[in-house]
Amino acid sequence: MTASNSSTLRYRRLDAAHHLHPFTDTAALNASGPRVIVKGEGVWLTDSDGKRYLDGMAGLWCVNIGHGRPEIAAAVERQMRDISFYNTFFKTTHPPVAELSELVTGVAPDGFNHVFFCNSGSEANDTVLRMVRTYWAAVGQPGKQVVIARKNAYHGSTIAGASLSGMKSQHADIGLPIPGIHHIAQPYWFGEGGELSPAEFGLKAARALEQAIEELGEDKVAAFIAEPIQGAGGVIIPPDSYWPEIAAICRRHDILLVTDEVISGFGRLGTWFGCQHYGVTPDLMPVAKGLSSGYLPIAGVLVSDKVATALAGHGEFHHGFTYSGHPVSSAAAIANLNILKSEKLVERVAEDIGPYLRQRWLQLADHPLVGEARMTGLMGALELVPAKPARHRFPDKAGVGLICRDHSFNNGLIMRAVGDTMVVAPPFVLSHAEADELIAMARRTLDLTLDDIRRRGIA
Repeated sequence: MTASNSSTLRYRRLDAAHHLHPFTDTAALNASGPRVIVKGEGVWLTDSDGKRYLDGMAGLWCVNIGHGRPEIAAAVERQMRDISFYNTFFKTTHPPVAELSELVTGVAPDGFNHVFFCNSGSEANDTVLRMVRTYWAAVGQPGKQVVIARKNAYHGSTIAGASLSGMKSQHADIGLPIPGIHHIAQPYWFGEGGELSPAEFGLKAARALEQAIEELGEDKVAAFIAEPIQGAGGVIIPPDSYWPEIAAICRRHDILLVTDEVISGFGRLGTWFGCQHYGVTPDLMPVAKGLSSGYLPIAGVLVSDKVATALAGHGEFHHGFTYSGHPVSSAAAIANLNILKSEKLVERVAEDIGPYLRQRWLQLADHPLVGEARMTGLMGALELVPAKPARHRFPDKAGVGLICRDHSFNNGLIMRAVGDTMVVAPPFVLSHAEADELIAMARRTLDLTLDDIRRRGIA
């Protein structure tokens, strides 16, 4: 037995004995054993057996500047030597959180001059729910309590975040969603568009919001929350007609618009925030992953001047976390934002690696297993289908997406399966040569998956 094999087995034993993983069938994982990732550099990861993987998911949608940046490590070490922790309660601040507040609002859209810090996207969306309802109470309309979200959306896994999310698996057996949350259709043309054109379907999906407002009562509806592009739902890119209509409906009915920027914030779509890509102006923006590129946990809510003014005039905001604006996490986020700015990585997504990878990615649509290939910025998806050009799907029990995911990992490419949709969101530092490798590995994965399911009699 090699040293690496011995190390792998040791960590698997420890993991199985003590570690409960998120969103995981624990018994199944313990039977197979997890991968043990020990190193990251650029867009590459290495496991305890020495196998390398191209990280097509940027960790979990977050490692925008790539793995192993010494600038982050140095910033964290400096901050820990100064002060490793103090809270932002009790009329207290510290230099990193003040400086980060300026940096974050400095890249935000006009009219966003305040930020509330927390530790994860889930906490950010909990905060959104509190802010939305507090805002309406502050302006004398406390009856506006209902938040409208979308089916198949993902806004986190805390009680409020999971309630806002529209995934039935998160609601089963635990009495969710909480009262005051209402879900409408998602803008998923490939899966639900029928015979409508993308533009027609985009308008139809948007107008489901207006219908819900009219049914619930405008005097009861507080806000609409949505991801600019649904990430965990399968990189669902809305038709161009969708977001302008959504924004117009929110204005017309006087409800707050919340764009969940946890994934799309800080450059993922080639703009600093996803709302800018779609040309809409929200009232609140929860942010997280790209804020520190995942190097340390930190998140927040960017608050428009309209909402911030109302909150500030309403007395104490009874909400917060021990680690809100943690000094070391703030230092990591400052270093991350400085890298994004100095290396012009957001511009690179818009003008260089984004268009290059998209061109190559869309070519995968010629594969017999792919019903649609789509990509915006550095978020892409492949829809796996049994026959083209029809948009029919494999039976759920066939598990074609999971089969494809396993082949992808074996080939050294990390792609995520969302049902039978394969998704990628690589780091912004992906080179053209590495993009070519990603496409080659994805195509080989599709070939192996097609051969495999044919042998199993699935296709």
